[in-house]
Amino acid sequence: MDANATTPLLPEVVEAMRPFWTETFGNASSIHQQGQQARAAVERARESVAGLIGCRAAEVVFTSGGTESDNLALFGTLAPGDHLIASSMEHSAVMQAAEALAGRGVEVSFLPATGQGLVEPSALEAALRPNTRLVSVMLANNETGVIQPVRELAELSHAAGALFHSDAVQAAGKLAIDVKALGCDLLSISGHKMYAPQGVGALFVRRNVRLRPIFFGGNHERGRRAGTENVAGIVGLGRAAELARTWLANGEQQALAALRDRLEQGILAQVEEAGVNGVGAERVANTSNLYFDHVEAEALVIALDLKGLAVSGGSACQSGSTEPSHVLRAMGLSVARARASLRISLSRMTTGDEVDCALALVPAAVARLRKLAPGSVCTPPGE
Repeated sequence: MDANATTPLLPEVVEAMRPFWTETFGNASSIHQQGQQARAAVERARESVAGLIGCRAAEVVFTSGGTESDNLALFGTLAPGDHLIASSMEHSAVMQAAEALAGRGVEVSFLPATGQGLVEPSALEAALRPNTRLVSVMLANNETGVIQPVRELAELSHAAGALFHSDAVQAAGKLAIDVKALGCDLLSISGHKMYAPQGVGALFVRRNVRLRPIFFGGNHERGRRAGTENVAGIVGLGRAAELARTWLANGEQQALAALRDRLEQGILAQVEEAGVNGVGAERVANTSNLYFDHVEAEALVIALDLKGLAVSGGSACQSGSTEPSHVLRAMGLSVARARASLRISLSRMTTGDEVDCALALVPAAVARLRKLAPGSVCTPPGE
């Protein structure tokens, strides 16, 4: 139950990719038959990804994943003297890129969050400046699943003459996305969050948005991203995009949300001094972030792992950090509660039986750890 960290490849994705490892393995830039077959596969996948997010195929740039897509969006549009606005809850791919840009002469502002984990349009309106070039706010948060009011934020950005980027890595395949309706100029997605392989992603770049490359070499991706295409990975991303469109069209996210809600309600019915971070805000169907006071989330993750349940204390990219989640801290949680928070993220393959298993394991693990916590009443030996 850690699908926000990564997802398995769907069988249909594996089958789509298989020929491009061993049979049709040509370089998509080669003009011979093998190369032409690879190029055709890449372009079919580009059409599929475009269909998932509602854009033209020519507006899709394939990358190595969400981190590169975010970095390309920021470094590709900003120059010294420009002003960047990002939310204080962004993924580290945006947060650290913003810090690096600040060291290169870009002015950077971070927007505060509400207690529900939302960016209020009024906060953006107050932060906009004449030299604001780019606003970057994620569509769905990777830790809480909270969905941001991207359309309103994009409208405000455009009214001030700024571009709008959204990190949609945790939204793609979970929400119906239409970049035109949202008003995005740039939007990032990653394959391994939507049942495609790790190491492939895409950046939507609206037509007429000038993007400076951050890699230099061949003229791949219309000069926007140098490097030989990862054909098998791109094919997998394209097939995953097709499957996601079908899954969304069938309304299956509602069944997943029902499983998530049953899990949350079942845990909270059994565990006192616990709650949901981001409760009351609209969230993606699969994500739950819960706090358990008087428990260290890291210890809880380990205890559950020993029982066969994989969950997370936050973003996988921040694993090993001694600092509490910057997302939860931005929402106003204390250091202690942020460190007591656990992310459970379901996948499309999660079953009701697995939810029942988690409902037995999580409350029991919390109870054991609370007994071991300093100041707790110890059970005498033998009892």
